[in-house]
Amino acid sequence: MGICLDELRLLVIRPTLKHLRAWSAGMENLLLGTAAQESQLGFHLKLGRRHGLGLYQIQPHTHREIWDRFLINHPALASKVRGLASQRDFLDHPHSELTTNLRYATAIAWLVYRAAGIDRVDEANIRTMAKLWHRHFHHGPAASARDFVHSYTGLVLGDLTDSMRQYNAEPAPAPHPAPTPRASRSAPAAQLSVQTAR
Repeated sequence: MGICLDELRLLVIRPTLKHLRAWSAGMENLLLGTAAQESQLGFHLKLGRRHGLGLYQIQPHTHREIWDRFLINHPALASKVRGLASQRDFLDHPHSELTTNLRYATAIAWLVYRAAGIDRVDEANIRTMAKLWHRHFHHGPAASARDFVHSYTGLVLGDLTDSMRQYNAEPAPAPHPAPTPRASRSAPAAQLSVQTAR
């Protein structure tokens, strides 16, 4: 298990996006889904011989391109992003910030999408988020938009059992007899609908 989902959302992703004046529920969900797919919400910060680093498994060359090709043309935004990095270590080991600094890594992950022209995301459309991730973010071994959907369903929506069953193509177990009805003490958790992108 990686970082607590609610803490990642409320203490890292949301304040970072608000600092950058880029918050929306859709972008927040896209970054959560990206972290879920890339590192299992921070369970892995470096996967074997892969070049990706940190919560979002951002590659050093992608990191450099964000600074050299995008932020160079947006000095005010570059200043805000630089303000999230450590004062000294960033100059000596800039890529280590992707592993050790969650808010900085989140800013760079957002910039990967922003540099690709993505500024609006439907917060409820997981399949569209999966396509955006696959088209603009994914650089690792073979993985598909379907993998993103399963990671999002399991780790962000919390339906890990059903997600892993679908991912492994295992048959669903036989349903248990319905329990005797009792008065519910809490409202059922709201679930994000999976909409088909057209």
